[in-house]
Amino acid sequence: MMRTLMLASACTLALLLGACGSDKGEQTPASGNTAAASANGHADDGTVTLSADQIAAAGVQIGRPILGGGGTVELPAIVEGDPQATQIVSAAIGGRVVALHRNLGQLVGRGETIAVIESREAAQLKGDVAAARARLNLANVNLAREQRLFAERVSPEQDLVAARTAAAEARIALAQAQRQVAAAGGGGGGLNRIGIVAPIAGQVIARPVTLGQTVAADAELYRIANLAQVSLSLNLRPEDAGRIRPGAMVSVNAPGRQANATVRFVSPALDPQTRQVPVVAMLDNRAGIWRVGEPVTASVQLAGSGGSTAIRVPTTAVQTVAGKPMVFVRTATGFKATPVVLGDAAGATVLIRSGLTGQERIATNGSFTLKAELGKGEAAEED
Repeated sequence: MMRTLMLASACTLALLLGACGSDKGEQTPASGNTAAASANGHADDGTVTLSADQIAAAGVQIGRPILGGGGTVELPAIVEGDPQATQIVSAAIGGRVVALHRNLGQLVGRGETIAVIESREAAQLKGDVAAARARLNLANVNLAREQRLFAERVSPEQDLVAARTAAAEARIALAQAQRQVAAAGGGGGGLNRIGIVAPIAGQVIARPVTLGQTVAADAELYRIANLAQVSLSLNLRPEDAGRIRPGAMVSVNAPGRQANATVRFVSPALDPQTRQVPVVAMLDNRAGIWRVGEPVTASVQLAGSGGSTAIRVPTTAVQTVAGKPMVFVRTATGFKATPVVLGDAAGATVLIRSGLTGQERIATNGSFTLKAELGKGEAAEED
């Protein structure tokens, strides 16, 4: 009965691999590495005996571990405007919005008037400027008269000094009134209107107000961003964040587009909500192909945790056998399930802390098939 079951198992493996070996009898292993081999081609020490043709028929791909470096980690990211090149344009005084000169997406130059607000406060500010200018004109006239009288020895010097002081005070008052108007905005085209100017050159990315709306002081009118460079907002696990530095490369991918960004900032503190590390990377956008708020996939280049001796394998090469992670190492007669100690996963690869030297040839794809065949052999032996 035992021999019948073992022969049936051998034929099943041969049919799966496309190379039936039912005409072969039981073989006695020639070395210690294949000791206790059974008729189904498996050994009780974790080996799977397969020919090169059988390996190819099973779709098992063979490669070598990756030495050095830390690989990459892929994660979702959001395109954001460069915080240093984005500015909110707000109303310095309250009033009614009577003009909006830019719409969403339009370009604006630095210093251009983009909105006009009408209010009593604007009238007061401009009235102060007009009054200060009138007082300065009068002070200048008095100063000129006192200078003439002093030159003719008609007026004493103290009157000339007083006239000079009054003119200086009038100039200061006018300058102060003009600065108050400038702080509120600009011209505006009327005594009761203030024009709001763009503080930077860029593109309008938000305009939360509408024409005719009454706004309070400090209300947001526009949001302007220079989108020649955008940023990526990433969140990394602490163990991954510890393996990147400013200047690290980030590959950015979206449907139909790909570009490289550079890490600018790695936060020294965890985000209190996500318990992950915020990272900011900068992306060149002079071609205008990336949009603020767009979700993308970012592949972050990680530094090796073990220097040039760091060993990485594809995650598809690792299988769990009897509760332990294993990698199938190529042998002269097939494969041997080799126990390994895993490190951090990085994208499609995982670090191997121990168990491999890095010089082995391993099953990089199709290792699940080898695990299944190993399990069949163990089941047959138990029977």
